[in-house]
Amino acid sequence: MNGCNVGGSRFFAGREGGAIVVVVVVVSRMTAVSCQQWGEVAGPARVDLWVLQSSSVRVEVLTLGAIIRSVCCRGRDGRMEDVVLGYEDLEGYASDKRYLGAVVGRVANRIALGRFVVEGREYRLDVNNGPNALHGGLRGFNKAIWLAAAVDGGVQLSLTSPDGDQGYPGEVQVSVSYTLQGETLTAEYQARSTKTTPINLTNHSYFNLAGQGAADIYDHQVSISAPSYLPVDDSSIPTGEIRPVDNTPFDLTKPALIGPRLKELPGPGFDHNFCLSSPGEPWRERHAARVCHSASGRALEVSTSQPGVQFYTANFLDGSITGKGGARYGKHSAFCLETQNWPDAVNQPSFPNCLLRPGEDYQHVTRFTFTTA
Repeated sequence: MNGCNVGGSRFFAGREGGAIVVVVVVVSRMTAVSCQQWGEVAGPARVDLWVLQSSSVRVEVLTLGAIIRSVCCRGRDGRMEDVVLGYEDLEGYASDKRYLGAVVGRVANRIALGRFVVEGREYRLDVNNGPNALHGGLRGFNKAIWLAAAVDGGVQLSLTSPDGDQGYPGEVQVSVSYTLQGETLTAEYQARSTKTTPINLTNHSYFNLAGQGAADIYDHQVSISAPSYLPVDDSSIPTGEIRPVDNTPFDLTKPALIGPRLKELPGPGFDHNFCLSSPGEPWRERHAARVCHSASGRALEVSTSQPGVQFYTANFLDGSITGKGGARYGKHSAFCLETQNWPDAVNQPSFPNCLLRPGEDYQHVTRFTFTTA
């Protein structure tokens, strides 16, 4: 029998006649939470699969990378469909290079040239995206095994990132709690550090509201509550300009079909930070984005306390990845809404502060609400 932590107690999953037997523990009136061993990765290190089930949404979470493996929700016809791209087995996630469903960090998005200066000292990171550092480095939080324990309506995953991890200063204690209430999946992030360090945590789920095996997202309609966005250079680093979206293809303040809008962009697609708030504005949760798929009736609403959201249209998926059910994930087969601080903020003083100092608490929240339109 394999044990999974539930608060201060344990419950168990085993096999009888080749079938996995899981004891389900209901930890809130609306959400059932269960856990089972899903496999092992090199180490060996055990990976568990947690399942959160409400009356309308089912979420699967892995302890590898704090990955959201699936989100099943209903369409207008009442049929449940998995709307998150992912892999059929653990081997796929262990070798994944596209961050499917994972929590990325210590710093999400790009840091120019893999360098920054904090308190007079220069730090150099592994360069893993052209000339830049991306999503925490060669072995970021997406490849770590997180400790898990049940909380009311969900699961809390925690991780210790040692001083010098991937080149970053300070030992950092990190946690993310996924809780499900009705139609809303909430991700709450917390961190503390022993030294001043940049930090920027987000989840990198790829969504397709038609279903995770659908060919593209051209028939999805998107709106983002941002009056400005960050132009980028040839290596996708923000230039420093904060540009109004007015009269540009980046004006998504009103719903727009993704397919036609992509044709207006000069590059391969959206991979830009949309500014939800200005530097120095107080911490508060605000509406960020809405995506709707009219054929199925599924809609996703996102709110966050983060100052930005990276809207990414899976420009670099190329059909080489085989996902769940044998699906081949190609260009523009999904979208990401990565709620975050602004990219390269550690090197751009005019951007919102991204430094976590000893004695301070890093915290933010993002909510994903799956409804029918």
